[in-house]
Amino acid sequence: MIARDFWLGRIRQVWERVPIVWLAGVRRVGKTTLVRSLPEADCLYVNCDSPRAAQSVADPEFFFQQVKRPIVVFDEIHQLPDPTRLLKIGADVFPQLKLVATGSSTLAAARKFRDALTGRKRVVALRPVLFSELTAFGDLPLEHRLLRGGLPPSFLAERPDPEFFGEWLDSHFARDVQELFGVSKRSGYLALLQILLRQSGGLLDITKLANQTALSRPTVMHYLEICETTLTVRLVRPYHGGRAREWTHQPKAYAFDTGFICHARGWEHLRSEDCGPLWEHLVLDTLASVEDPTKVQFWRDHQQREVDFVISRGRDAVDAYECKWSILDPDLRNLRAFRQVYPEGKNYLVVPQPSSARSLRLEGLDLNVVSPADLMPAGFD
Repeated sequence: MIARDFWLGRIRQVWERVPIVWLAGVRRVGKTTLVRSLPEADCLYVNCDSPRAAQSVADPEFFFQQVKRPIVVFDEIHQLPDPTRLLKIGADVFPQLKLVATGSSTLAAARKFRDALTGRKRVVALRPVLFSELTAFGDLPLEHRLLRGGLPPSFLAERPDPEFFGEWLDSHFARDVQELFGVSKRSGYLALLQILLRQSGGLLDITKLANQTALSRPTVMHYLEICETTLTVRLVRPYHGGRAREWTHQPKAYAFDTGFICHARGWEHLRSEDCGPLWEHLVLDTLASVEDPTKVQFWRDHQQREVDFVISRGRDAVDAYECKWSILDPDLRNLRAFRQVYPEGKNYLVVPQPSSARSLRLEGLDLNVVSPADLMPAGFD
């Protein structure tokens, strides 16, 4: 079993503040494996896919009274008829317990989640294999990670399995979309998702998507909300500080996994020009894992000058992150334009070499050259 130490650390950090960890993540990203790697002697594991699970927790107080271990894991908790009532009673009546609930969507996703458990839970959104985890997963080449994606069954397979992606999409629709949200139009939803995969990293245009899928604008917006809730698509919104001629409305839509992007585009191998845009997705995965995801934005002006990602650090300072597949002769024109508007903040060039951290001054800019591993919290191995 491969230990994903960063994510185990995130779970323990949440327990220091609140009793419930909601471990979210797309199907097959490794949620069950992660919770199974918690110390077995400390955990009671409940597989909520089992028909017996609903019977065993039908009386929550009686169930928790029988628990003799400090941690209770409810895997695929959305399969239970009233999951939030169970978690609420566990947190309120048995405060000595630490609880983990896993699911393929955020807590407020489906109609059966009747309580947001405010003040009792925090969300940990498990991502596909991060750049900093490659060594733990066998130190496979980075191009392998870009092409196969970061879901462990695909990433670790001995040979490519194109059928994996289709089977995953079928399961995602049946169990995460149809079952939880009551969506019946499979073809329309999957058509939209396929387009979002092919166009990943581009500006989101609702009208264009409606025309491409023959869906109404309200339906596209509803399906897009489901994609966000089930973590298959992440919207990155534009940063603007009230300056003139800045992009203010259209977000970018990033798909959850580079393997699915490559599959949707029909790529069986990568050309050098393919790697840069895919690398941007891996950098975003790291930033969204170590920062508040809502604070990760991009900057663009009406001259189409753009900085990949920016994070506001306060009233005046804004950090800028440019994703560079190659550090040779970097184009810094967009970063210089951004710093003319927002002079305060750190500049990062995020590159795919491990242990890359160094500082340099180039074209009048102070730059921090880092890898995504350098952006991880101190102490992460």
